[in-house]
Amino acid sequence: MKILIIGDIIGEIGVKKVEEVLPKLKQEHGIDFVIANGENSAEGMGINAKIFNNLMNMGVHVVTMGNHTWGKKDIFNILDDTRLIRPANYPKGVPGNGYGVYEVNGKKIAVVNLIGRVDMGVLSENPFIEMEKILEELKNRADMIIVDFHAEATAEKIAMSYLVDGKVTCLFGTHTHVPTADEEVLEGGTAYITDIRNDGS
Repeated sequence: MKILIIGDIIGEIGVKKVEEVLPKLKQEHGIDFVIANGENSAEGMGINAKIFNNLMNMGVHVVTMGNHTWGKKDIFNILDDTRLIRPANYPKGVPGNGYGVYEVNGKKIAVVNLIGRVDMGVLSENPFIEMEKILEELKNRADMIIVDFHAEATAEKIAMSYLVDGKVTCLFGTHTHVPTADEEVLEGGTAYITDIRNDGS
């Protein structure tokens, strides 16, 4: 199983870059499943139905969001689509899905979206408590669990890695738009990187 994760797609140039390179990447590397963070894809803030549908047509399977989830009102036209997930630790009653389980080649892949609380300026529940709840809900429901932790503070992302190590397949960070070179496989077997991005460069 080969999974491709695309960090924050920023604006029109980022969407165009995905359109340019994704089909070739999927073909060359035999990619089975694609996750992309789309919270900055519409003019740098939010997402709209047109861009979401374009990403799906390009071969993206799941779009995750972040602090700009509500940047475009048009999102309410696509929030019920299970291929679009917003941070699971938004307050209770907020519309949309915080995670999803997707069947690919006989395997079930769970994708979870969380948002940090440090310097994010967004009302949210404790991501660590929410992650523990989700792990309990996903027991025996997924062969793999992949988490997009949309957060500012490196320390918060590292702290999350201690919580989920050995319990999820991969934890990757988004939001800062600064790619890090700290990718590693943690002691418990979880793949981790503090931040990835795609801004069209």
